[in-house]
Amino acid sequence: MTGAAARIEGLPEIFPVFPLTGALLLPGGRLPLNIFEPRYLAMVDDALGAGRVFGMIQPDPQRPEGPVGPNLYRIGCLGRISAFSETDDGRYLITLTGLIRFCVVEEAEMRRGYRRAHGDVSEFRHDLVVAAGGEGMADRTVSRSRLMASLRRYFHATGVDANWDAIEAISDQALVITLCMACPFSPVEKQALLEAPTEAERASALLALLEINAHRHHE
Repeated sequence: MTGAAARIEGLPEIFPVFPLTGALLLPGGRLPLNIFEPRYLAMVDDALGAGRVFGMIQPDPQRPEGPVGPNLYRIGCLGRISAFSETDDGRYLITLTGLIRFCVVEEAEMRRGYRRAHGDVSEFRHDLVVAAGGEGMADRTVSRSRLMASLRRYFHATGVDANWDAIEAISDQALVITLCMACPFSPVEKQALLEAPTEAERASALLALLEINAHRHHE
């Protein structure tokens, strides 16, 4: 199963989940991960033998901790291991490519120390189009010029020295995905970007966050 060929019918209903505060994976995005804890090394080992998929999800700070660890947000993103290497000291360096968002129906029994979830992906079918490189922002409400202007203000306010030629060469959709994942927004802000119902609404939310955070850094 590749990102481009993934189908709803081929996705597992129960899969490992990696709870990580501040980490955002979106359909079509690529998230590099440095895996070193024994339970997550075991998780990657198991995922490599079972479709190479697991879910990224954030702990929910508004809910009390449960018997197996922090309570989780309701929505995460299922990804596929698209690159893998092992270091001399036993760590795994992987890239997880986003496939489709999921809703946690309930947690499943833990396995080898890592958590698993029953996930429902049915309401996010369009994510597979985005993950396969299809155009998801045909109805976008944010112009490229406005997004770039806000990004320049945000980078100036935060002291980021950007490669603007490289940024200009990225497609609208890839730019929104990359910025949502890479910008150091708060965990709550990143969760809001993940849960945006459409690509156009995510782009609008990104624009608002760039402008709000640029203003904060000027205060």
